[in-house]
Amino acid sequence: MAVRLEEALSGLRGANRQPKIIEPYAGYATPEHLVVRGRVHDSFAPAAPRPGQGRFTNLRQMLAMFRTQEVAGATVTAGAQEAMTDEEGYFTLQLERPSVAGWHDVELTLEANGSTATCPVLVPNPRTSAIVISDIDDTVMKTGAYSLLRNLWTTFTGSALTRQVYPDAAVLLHELAARGERPVYYVSSSPWNLYAFLRSVFERASVVQGPMFLRDMGLSETKLITDGHGDHKGQSIDTILAATPDCSVVLMGDTGQKDALIYRDVIERHPGRVKAVVLRAPGPGLDDDDRRAIAALEETGVLVLHGRSFAGFAGRIEEALAPDRSQEKQ
Repeated sequence: MAVRLEEALSGLRGANRQPKIIEPYAGYATPEHLVVRGRVHDSFAPAAPRPGQGRFTNLRQMLAMFRTQEVAGATVTAGAQEAMTDEEGYFTLQLERPSVAGWHDVELTLEANGSTATCPVLVPNPRTSAIVISDIDDTVMKTGAYSLLRNLWTTFTGSALTRQVYPDAAVLLHELAARGERPVYYVSSSPWNLYAFLRSVFERASVVQGPMFLRDMGLSETKLITDGHGDHKGQSIDTILAATPDCSVVLMGDTGQKDALIYRDVIERHPGRVKAVVLRAPGPGLDDDDRRAIAALEETGVLVLHGRSFAGFAGRIEEALAPDRSQEKQ
């Protein structure tokens, strides 16, 4: 019933829409392939935010990001390779990995109407010995995710021009990225509908760009809603670690969404990979559950740093990564 209702609403929303388009999501590399990702939906897009516009306008524009009509069964091609979108409009292509590190542009074509899009894909330097995986809400961007009502208010009444990034997070990410030598990946429970919005916020605040692993909030024949917050984050981190098997990891998160417990489980599943965990304590700060979770993290022997700010953490993290840097390929 829920699936049929969503399909009916999608049909109503899309009755007078324009031709379908590809929305590419920044891809990543495994040792063997480029992983190119995206979604096919109608071309409706909210108006660009203007300085000084009111919260009602922000709300209307944010809601518009959730009014897209996804296209199932569409064929997307990249050269000779092709993939078909699933019931929620998502597609994934695996392409040959280039030998040159850095960002690569992959040209995509929608077979149905010939529309095109360019997907950026990050290939790490083969000498890289460590990567950074960071949460977004209340870790990099001020959200209030520790409170559902505060989270919804902040998300839907702000715009890409008003949403605030923690300056200390932007600085730490640049320091850890080591002038682009270390790739940064982002995991978040935010839905894919907010992908372009998040990229815009990051660009405006000069936050290190990287592939994002967001959450599918849609309905399907096999699920009522997407996997839980912890499952999504843990599975996304597992995917990133599988794609970078020779790299150590720095995990960044916050205490408001129980990242300490999620990261402790990651450490147990991937012994020896995680060298440092950095946690922001947003809002009211640490409660007893947070303290117990941090204590459990510290028992793993991994460096754990936490506080209301990330200022001054870079040096200690680099010390934890030092043995790995000394083993980098020349």
